Amino acid sequence: MGKNNQYNIPLLPLPFDIETKPILKQLSSSRSALAELKGFARIIPNEAILISTLTLQEAKDSSAIESIVTTHDELYKADLEVKDYIISASTKEVLNYREAIQKGFYLVKDKGLLTNSVLKQIQERLEGNKAGFRTTSGTTLKDSYGNIIYTPPQEANEINDLMANLEIFINDEAMSDIDPLIKIAIIHHQFESIHPFYDGNGRTGRILIILYLVANNLLDLPILYLSRYITNNKAEYYRLLQKVRDSNGEMKDWCNWILFILKGIEKTALDTIKMIQEIDSIMREFKSVLRPLFGKQYKHELINNLFFHPYTKIEFIQRDMQVSRNTASKYLEWIVEVGLLEKVKVGKTNYYFNIKLIDLFVNHKAKESSLQ
Repeated sequence: MGKNNQYNIPLLPLPFDIETKPILKQLSSSRSALAELKGFARIIPNEAILISTLTLQEAKDSSAIESIVTTHDELYKADLEVKDYIISASTKEVLNYREAIQKGFYLVKDKGLLTNSVLKQIQERLEGNKAGFRTTSGTTLKDSYGNIIYTPPQEANEINDLMANLEIFINDEAMSDIDPLIKIAIIHHQFESIHPFYDGNGRTGRILIILYLVANNLLDLPILYLSRYITNNKAEYYRLLQKVRDSNGEMKDWCNWILFILKGIEKTALDTIKMIQEIDSIMREFKSVLRPLFGKQYKHELINNLFFHPYTKIEFIQRDMQVSRNTASKYLEWIVEVGLLEKVKVGKTNYYFNIKLIDLFVNHKAKESSLQ
């Protein structure tokens, strides 16, 4: 099938048994890594810390795939609500992505279902509009040279029918008894091929992966993200995605795509475990210093604050520890003196940076990129 022709998207489930020996072998490794990650997530007692830090990392990495570029510094300053600090459009988009993940997570946890309504709310939070599924024709996918490589469904009725079928496939186990990790590879491909929204399909499709894992109790928290894996294997991701379309859904091309996603789940789960272990190590170091330093004044809310907000300020400590401004200021100065925080003055206000945590995020990304 020519690249400029429209892919004849199949209704799910697929018309053949996709659980081949290579897929089942990789599936075993992927499931093992994911189960290990689910257990390791429990070593951080405050789940809000992991949700906040890792969703922000994902928001940054996923947005970078769409050429939305920002820095950790910009993101953390935006979180601080620095007076007179103008948030760039790209930073705002990344923060919207984080909010979309968190919104989707709580909707799925509340409803127990991953519906089209949830996907629409995620996309609405990403793009700031209520356009919903596409109703007019003209949408095409182009390469970096402007050539049309794929034309998704154009008619509103077809888009709605395909998304209705996908919704059932996602939520009704009776429709297909294949393993959820194989299923999510099919779901992600189907969603990206339907391309139901005018904008935000790539980011919504990546959020869909993590929410499906949560909805199926494979993870308790939204902490496994494939964006970095996709970025580091971007050409292969798009090649395999398109190959299924070009061959009109031949089984061997589906198998290659599913293997790619399963390998990504395994690698990303193992990388995330390392990240959590390193966060835990830094938290333990902070506790070993701060508990004797603060004595009876020590509260776990202090550690929670310093790791929930890699950049913090006096007002945050006041709020979280329920102390006066002078006391909050004194606490932060103590922590600066023992070398766990770095103080930076912007205008008349002091801000305090958790340098070890920030270095972990920056250097972990660099290290992972060098391993590809």
